[in-house]
Amino acid sequence: MSLGSYWENLAAYARAVRTGRHVWASGTSAADERSQPVAIGNAYEQTHYILHEIERALQEGGAMRHDAVRTRIYLINEADWQAVAGAHAEFLGEVHPVDTLLVVASVIGAAYLAEIEAETYLSA
Repeated sequence: MSLGSYWENLAAYARAVRTGRHVWASGTSAADERSQPVAIGNAYEQTHYILHEIERALQEGGAMRHDAVRTRIYLINEADWQAVAGAHAEFLGEVHPVDTLLVVASVIGAAYLAEIEAETYLSA
């Protein structure tokens, strides 16, 4: 499954993959349809954007946010962790997947403050 991004084509990867009842979403950053960063300098808004993009990809595989069982957040600036965690909580609402939040040196592109992966499991 693809959202048609520049990065997907360049690196030959899928935005999401479904195998049986599992749907996985690749690491996603806050890049728009022209591969330009959105909400520069705002980790909270970037996180919301990323999660909406992940949801679009998961929907192609038949999954929804309520099917989430795991998320992984790669964060550039430790000071942004509460904003990112808050956006994650707002987006998922009553859904509480297992989650890992990591502070890393960088992701591709200096304007990107976070990258997020998600895994879902579809019930019968």
